Parts: sequence; C-alpha cells; structure tokens
Amino acid sequence: MTGSPDPAERRVIAPGVEVGVLTVGASALGSPSVDDRTARATITAALTGPLPALDTGNDYGRSEERIGAVLRTLGGVPAGHLVITKVDPAPGDDDFSGDRVRRSVEESLARLEVDHLPLVHLHDPERISFAAATAPGGPLEALLALRDEGVVGLVGVAGGPAAMMERFVRLGVFDAAVTHNRLTLLDRSADALLDAAVEHGVAVFNAAPYGGGILAREPEPGVALTYAYRPATPEHVDARSAIGHACARHGVPVAAAALQLSTRDPRVASTIVGATRPQQIHDALAWARHPVPADLWDELATLVPDQRVWLGPDGR
Repeated sequence: MTGSPDPAERRVIAPGVEVGVLTVGASALGSPSVDDRTARATITAALTGPLPALDTGNDYGRSEERIGAVLRTLGGVPAGHLVITKVDPAPGDDDFSGDRVRRSVEESLARLEVDHLPLVHLHDPERISFAAATAPGGPLEALLALRDEGVVGLVGVAGGPAAMMERFVRLGVFDAAVTHNRLTLLDRSADALLDAAVEHGVAVFNAAPYGGGILAREPEPGVALTYAYRPATPEHVDARSAIGHACARHGVPVAAAALQLSTRDPRVASTIVGATRPQQIHDALAWARHPVPADLWDELATLVPDQRVWLGPDGR
C-alpha cells in the first residue's frame, strides 16, 4: 500500500487516455428516482469538474440519454474528459451475441451523440458462460473487432465473480477491468484479480468502495444493513460497528477510510464513486483528501471479516 494520492491526480492507462484517481459513476443517474434537473446538474458537474472520467452503461436506464443531452449543451465531451460505457443485452433479453454487442455500441453512440467511444467494457459476462463469451462470433470477438475498426478505443471487462474476472484478464486482450464490492474495508476477494491485472498490464477500476452504502452512511436504528446488494451477515454488521468506532477514535469519517483503501492501492488505476447529485462528487473529493493516520490503517486491517463471508472468487 502507498499513501493516499491527491484525487486531482491523473493516470495514463493507454497512449492519449487519462483517468483520474476517482471516476464518477453514473449508473443511478438513469433511474426514474433521479429527476432530470438533478441528473443534468450532476452530469454537468462531472464533465466540467476535476475528475476526467464519467462511467455509464447501455443498460443503466436513461443514464446515456441524459449524458448525451448534457454533451449536446456543452458542445461535445469537454477537453480532458472521457465518457466510458458498457455493452449489454437489450433490456429483458438474454441475447449477448456478437451481433448484440454491435447493436449495443450503436445505441450508445446514438444516445451519447458521439462518433467514438474511448473505452467500452463487456458488462457482467457472468450472464453467459466463459465459453460462450469467448466463442467465435461471440461478444468478446465483436468488441475486439470494434476496437480494430476504430469505433472503440480501449476494451475492458466489468463483472462480479473475481475468479471469472481473473480468467478474462489473463486472456491478455483487455486494456481495462472493473471489479466491484471486492476491495473494501469488509472484503478483499479481488486481491488475486488485482495481481493478475498488474501482471497483464490491465488498468483496474474499483467500483462500489462503500459496499453499496454500508461504508458511506452511519447505520440507522432499526434499518437492516446490506452489503453488495444483499443482506449483511452478522459478521459484516459487527465489523462495520468496529470500523465505525475505530474511525471515530481517530476523527476519520468511515467513508474517507473506505474510499482511500481503494485510492491508495497501487494496483487500482481509478476508483468509481457513484453520484446522484453534485454534492456527492464534492463529498468524494473531500473524503479522498481527508488525513488518515497510519495506525488507523493498521487497526482497520485487523477488522476485516473472516474470508468465509467475503463475496469470494465465484460469488455474484
């Protein structure tokens, strides 16, 4: 581990492609629970602020559409920024063929109103078998062809199970990878994946550093905690309590420690922080800069729950 970097720092992940220590995640900005005005304000803050990358996906509701509307107002993607997206089956469909990947990219280009996508991830390939994902005419072949054709700049893979993700990374064809919920104060199941990414020169984006919110907000009395989209185990709950007490003794917000666990890991190129309003981007920048003493890191390392409750190599 290294010290926490300045969140304004930029990293080159490929010639001419820079990302920041933090990337703004726009998945929730496609939800109807976020009104158009708030979504526009958040997207504008992301595309005109110090963080260069905005992460979205084809199946994130109206996210791409809303980003495209802001880009139209801004006259295109601002210099020094990039919009990252993902290919997906059509909503309600299980078709993840090569043909579907091409349609997914066409849809993203149209919604975002751009003619080139700098980085596109194969999204949640656990929906099909590894053999199907890598078969001739399959989604990976199509995505690599789009890179060869210049429609797509870089190619990545974004998914859940760590063992599956490591297997994709070890193919040696990807430029980037997104893991989620597996490098947090409560889970370390991404370690082997991160090591493989370093070995193969793959830039890693670590998403969900707050575990779906359990590490971003103080628990509310009577409200059941969740971790990574599922009920938190008793071990998670006990660890979260201990982490809260440890951080309080050092005057450090739990969210700051949760975020910096990711940003200070040299194997992580960028940490994706979701936002549904501009203030959340400002909060993430503040948490990324908050001083965290070395002895707190030592204590937090002892509070990680037992490996049996991690999401694990094959867990969703």
